[in-house]
Amino acid sequence: MGEQTLFEPGQKAPNDGEYIEVGEDSFHMGIENPQHVTLRKGQRFPETRNHNRKWRKHKAP
Repeated sequence: MGEQTLFEPGQKAPNDGEYIEVGEDSFHMGIENPQHVTLRKGQRFPETRNHNRKWRKHKAP
């Protein structure tokens, strides 16, 4: 079974890191000005700007 990659607002962060808001069309077109948050393990994810969006760990380029 794989590691969870998408997180709902209010869930606890599994690891320290930067997370980015992703949404319904983000895999194809991206979200314009997505929120970025830096969380420590155990901190809760904040609300997203749209109820259809979730959080995903941001991969550095």
